[in-house]
Amino acid sequence: MPIEPVLTKGFGSLDLTDLAVYRSVGGFAALTKALREMTPDGVVAEVMASNLRGRGGAGFPTGKKWSFLPKDGRPRYLVCNSDEAEAGTFKDRMLLENSPFNLIEGLVISAYAVNAKRVFIYIRGEFLAGYRIFQKALAQAYDAGLVGADILGSGYSVEIVPHRGAGAYICGEETAQLNSLEGKRGEPRLKPPFPANAGLYGMPTVVNNVETLMYVPHIIERGAKWFASIGAEKSPGPKVISVSGHVMRPGNYEVPLGIPMRELVMELAGGLRPGRRVKAIQPGGGSSAAIFEEDLDVACDFDSLAAKGTMLGSGAVTVMDDTACMVRCALTINRFFETESCGQCTPCREGGQWVHRMVARLEAGEGSESDLKILTTINRTITGTNLCVLGDSIMPFLSSVYKHFPEEFHDHVRLAGCPLHARSESAA
Repeated sequence: MPIEPVLTKGFGSLDLTDLAVYRSVGGFAALTKALREMTPDGVVAEVMASNLRGRGGAGFPTGKKWSFLPKDGRPRYLVCNSDEAEAGTFKDRMLLENSPFNLIEGLVISAYAVNAKRVFIYIRGEFLAGYRIFQKALAQAYDAGLVGADILGSGYSVEIVPHRGAGAYICGEETAQLNSLEGKRGEPRLKPPFPANAGLYGMPTVVNNVETLMYVPHIIERGAKWFASIGAEKSPGPKVISVSGHVMRPGNYEVPLGIPMRELVMELAGGLRPGRRVKAIQPGGGSSAAIFEEDLDVACDFDSLAAKGTMLGSGAVTVMDDTACMVRCALTINRFFETESCGQCTPCREGGQWVHRMVARLEAGEGSESDLKILTTINRTITGTNLCVLGDSIMPFLSSVYKHFPEEFHDHVRLAGCPLHARSESAA
């Protein structure tokens, strides 16, 4: 399923961090078109017609999200979420470092569409190189009159404010991110009210992901029909997917949504190591349930993966071959969520710790059948009982691999250790 690169076009051959180079390949033509030929409502309508769905994880239609802002005269804010922290995801970092002007153009057009006068971009603290590249590009954009007052003589003005986070996974959740921007502890808020009505500083706010906003200029320039014609009908457009794990060519791949998982993993990413077979794949980062070898023909889009009981999420595909111990993989993921819980909600704070401890006992050869029994029932006391979806992220992978490979978990109890590691040591 070939595709013309959109966001990644020119990567590796052009220096798109240089304003002159970006403009030479048509950069800021969409901004000129939006400000001089379209009304804000026209931009919203075009994005809505494209059915661009959020690329940060939830997959909610972007134009519809913009349309939720109340028209009551209050100031509005646009927040760009560049706090990419989902396990296995590394697309936004690449986009930020390689094409900052595409992001700036998307920010300005989107701010114009929602009538925001100030944009905040929340950049993960570890993305120091990306932050510096973005700051340099932003200064060039200000000097060129592409950001700031009376942009391109249109009468529209907007300021872009970069803000560095401090490495907290929870601040990728939109309301925790808004709290952090306000100088508060990064904790999720109770909803309702939703950010569209009471977001940053209590004002109407839209929060969109880096990749989402970067597609906006291309939709404005080439039209909603062009975007909607790519990929799956209900999940159209290209998507940058991060592939990692036991593949020969890990990396970011811009593909049409709806590409079969088999093509993505076995062809684009080079397949598995010689002699190995797929055991499990996380298609949507650490928060997603696993799919398995028999699921390789599933389409990589929001709806097809949801039908399999998992999700596309931010597009982080992690491949595990038949040498991987599912208990150890679950332990790694559960340790991450235990560490990253903000501690505000009891089921997430306490449940995450207990799950991690039980899985750690199993991997260490100290687990019991009672641990396994608890792991089969604890899902309903953790999932859906917290303010945000971090608590809901603790169990999906563990539950899916336990259901698919129950013997592997029971063998950890029966043999007082990992059977896969025991076999590999005896073979050595």
